[in-house]
Amino acid sequence: MITSVDHLIIAVQDLNQAITDYEKVLGTSPCWKGKHAELGTTNALFNFENTYLELLSSSDDGPGTDFINSLIADKGDHLAGIVLGTDNIEHVKEVLNKDGHAAEISSGEAINENDGKTRRWKNILLPNALSRELFIFIIEHTEGGLPKYENRDPSKVKKLDHVVINTKDADDFISIYRDVYKIRLALDKTIEHWKRRMLFFRTNATTIEVIEDKDKKEPPDELWGLAWEVDSIEDAHKRLVSNNVEVTPIKEGVKTGTLVATIKSHTCNVPTLLIQHI
Repeated sequence: MITSVDHLIIAVQDLNQAITDYEKVLGTSPCWKGKHAELGTTNALFNFENTYLELLSSSDDGPGTDFINSLIADKGDHLAGIVLGTDNIEHVKEVLNKDGHAAEISSGEAINENDGKTRRWKNILLPNALSRELFIFIIEHTEGGLPKYENRDPSKVKKLDHVVINTKDADDFISIYRDVYKIRLALDKTIEHWKRRMLFFRTNATTIEVIEDKDKKEPPDELWGLAWEVDSIEDAHKRLVSNNVEVTPIKEGVKTGTLVATIKSHTCNVPTLLIQHI
C-alpha cells in the first residue's frame, strides 16, 4: 500500500533563512519554491535520490498558516511531518475505509516560482488512530514532478539514509506501519547497552528507524531526527567547515562499515547525522 517515504517536512518561521542554512548543510539549492495558495503556506523543496525535503512556512491567511504558526509556537523550527507515498490512493482509501478508518481524498497543486511549472497531487490526512498524533499524510503525485536529482559532487547529500521516530509503544507502532501501511519491518531488536527496543522499517532505499522508550510521555510518537548519506564524508566535512557549519569530528558509526559526523548548527533544530557507507 505504502511505497515510499515521499518527503519530510520541517516547519520554519523564516523560510529564506532556513533555505540559506540548508543550502550549507545539504550542499545544494532548492529545486522548487512555491505556495499552497489555498492553505496560506509557502515552501522550498530539496530533491534527492530517494525522497525530498520540504521547508514549510506560513505566508498568508489560511488554515495552513494557523497550523504552522501553532507548531512553531509550541516547538520553534523543527522536524514537523512525514509524508508517505503511494501509487494508488484510491486503493488506500478503500482499504482504510474497509478497516473502519474515515479516509477522504483531497487534491492540491503548486506552481514553481523558478520555472512556472505545475505539480498536482492527491492526499489523505490520517485520523489520530493511524497518525498516532504525528503530522502525517499519504500522497499520490498525479501530474508534473520535481526536477530529476543529479549530483556528481561527493561532498553533497545524495539521499536520506534514515528518519528517526521515538515511540512509547513499539508493538502499537508495528500494528500500524507493518500491518496497515504494509511497510516492511526489517529489524526488531533490543539494543542491550541502550536498554531500548529498535525497529527498522524499509522502503524506497531508506529506513524509518523507531526507538522505543516506555517511559516516554505523550504524544505516543514523535519525529526526532534525520540522517543524510554522502559519498565522501571527509569532503562533506570540509565543505561544512568552510561554510561555518558546526560539525563533530568524523568517527566510526554504530553500524559496521559506516562513518558518521553530527551536524550541530544550521539544521532548524533538527538532530542531523551525516553518514557514509564504506
